Amino acid sequence: MSAQGVVERASAELSKRITGLGLRGKHHSRNGLQKTSVMERVTNVFCGGNVSSVPPDKPSRFRSKSATGVAQVHPVTPQTVRKIHLPEHPQSLQELLMDDRFLGKFFTYFSASERRTLAQVCVRWRDLLYRSPRYWSGLMPVVRCRELRQAHPQDRARLYASLLRRGFSSVCLLGAADEDALDLVHSFPLATKHVHSLSLRCSSVSDRGLEALLDHLQALFELELAGCNELTEAGLWACLTPRIVSLTLTDCINVADEAVGAVAQLLPSLYEFSLQAYHVTDAALGFFSPKQSATLSILRLQSCWEVTNHGIVNIG
Repeated sequence: MSAQGVVERASAELSKRITGLGLRGKHHSRNGLQKTSVMERVTNVFCGGNVSSVPPDKPSRFRSKSATGVAQVHPVTPQTVRKIHLPEHPQSLQELLMDDRFLGKFFTYFSASERRTLAQVCVRWRDLLYRSPRYWSGLMPVVRCRELRQAHPQDRARLYASLLRRGFSSVCLLGAADEDALDLVHSFPLATKHVHSLSLRCSSVSDRGLEALLDHLQALFELELAGCNELTEAGLWACLTPRIVSLTLTDCINVADEAVGAVAQLLPSLYEFSLQAYHVTDAALGFFSPKQSATLSILRLQSCWEVTNHGIVNIG
């Protein structure tokens, strides 16, 4: 029998049952028995119960009132039945690995560092991971500037946009030059409000490049300069802004007493200061005023061979 024939036969059988139940309902009500509606009896038929059993509370959803206030019965169609089915669950491993709910739990079993690899599995995994900043908490993205220079300007813009999508508020520029600093300014305009921490490592950025970066990053309060040998003490005097509360100077050959003097004079709210410099003496620490010493809670000195205990006592 064809599908059309099955539907026609089912419709005829359903009509016959409804008519019979309606007549029996009238007969029972005349004899003082419990009165049940036609739809309730139809429900009992489909549920396998007898006509006198108590119907469920839900069938009212299939009834609507006409203008006269009389309830009308909507015919049960295959389309109606499909609407009340529960959502289908993944039926295979392939479907499971593409299910948003499963992946949302699955990704939580990995560290933020391991999720960098998971984001390379496929586009869907990458999009799901990039959509939730909580997956990337605790990481600082490292931009390898020498490689990035070979990319198309649109690709560089997409890279910076992906950092924003993942909720990163920090960025590290590795091997950067002045052109890379200026490229970040032009390709990452939203960094002015969203980047709070900047790290320059093993870079040839000059005073000009650092000044451009700090002018652009208006929300910056944490700065690290490591292995930046093109920066001068004059550049630090020109670039440092009072909003910086955490500063790290490491392995910069031009950092000496005058550079520390710039830090002491230009950063009145400095909370954390990490310094690694071979040419800094006790005189540098003398630039810090007693008032500023009260705000400076963390001081790290590494390889400062010419700094003595007497100089440290004076700053404290």
